[in-house]
Amino acid sequence: MFNHTTLIIIITVIVSLVAWQNKTVFNRLIFYPPAVNNGQWDRFVTHGFIHADSMHLLFNMFTLYFFGRAIEGLYQPFLFGYGFVVFYVLAITIAMIPSYLKNKNNASYLSLGASGGVSAVLFAFILLAPWEKIYLFAIVPIPAILFAVAYIAYSIYADKRGGSNINHMAHMWGGAFGVIATIILEPQVLPHFINALLSPGL
Repeated sequence: MFNHTTLIIIITVIVSLVAWQNKTVFNRLIFYPPAVNNGQWDRFVTHGFIHADSMHLLFNMFTLYFFGRAIEGLYQPFLFGYGFVVFYVLAITIAMIPSYLKNKNNASYLSLGASGGVSAVLFAFILLAPWEKIYLFAIVPIPAILFAVAYIAYSIYADKRGGSNINHMAHMWGGAFGVIATIILEPQVLPHFINALLSPGL
């Protein structure tokens, strides 16, 4: 069944492939504070549709494929059926704001990847099913809530270590957006999460 999750994946893969083949396109889409300061605000969105390499792209799209399809229906009734698309794009945008504020005058700062949007989807799923098994590297089963804790810890560690254009802090901010936005849209999700969290065997 064709859905908005699949559409986002197709667009992201195509844009990433084009950007890898065309440096001009890549440089125009990547998040670069001086360009944003000059009015290219669209980079808050476009950076989420390009990736550093094939593994970066595969990991993000693999995660989005499984968890996006699982939660997409929750947002579907909003904004004339485009609620999930708006949720995803807003997550990419908002997750970048803290990094922009920190690096707005840093001419050497670059960032790319769908981490903000993918993390929002993942953490929204965790609200719905905290004890559902997530398969790390598609092999190792781990409860979703434990994965979330490890994911945040790794994001903080990787951000401090640096060394790449992948914005690891966007993982955390995107996840926070996913949780807050979902609770605002569907307040009953919060008591559901608490009940599910306290009843791991059910």
